[in-house]
Amino acid sequence: MKRIVVACGSGIATSGLVANKINNLLEERGMVGKARADSIDIKSIDLEIGMADIFVSITPTFDLSNVRIPTFSGIPFLTGIGEEEIMDQIVGLL
Repeated sequence: MKRIVVACGSGIATSGLVANKINNLLEERGMVGKARADSIDIKSIDLEIGMADIFVSITPTFDLSNVRIPTFSGIPFLTGIGEEEIMDQIVGLL
C-alpha cells in the first residue's frame, strides 16, 4: 500500500483534517487498499519521510529541499481551490 504523509506543526488538527479529506477522496476514486494518508507533526518528518511515497505539507515555511519524494501543498485541501487538480496528480503518481 502506498503511503501519503500529511504534516503540520502539531500533527493533530490541520494535518488530520487534510489526511481525512485525502482518504475520502481516495475512497471516491476507488483507491481503498491501494493508498492511505496519515497525519504527522512536522518534527517527525525525518523519521517518517523514508516510509512515505508522497508528502503533503501544510507548513508553508518548511524547507522542502531535502524531500526526495513527490511533494504537494495541502492548502488546496483546506480551501477547496485547486483540490481536484492536486488530487488528480496524486492519484496519477499512485
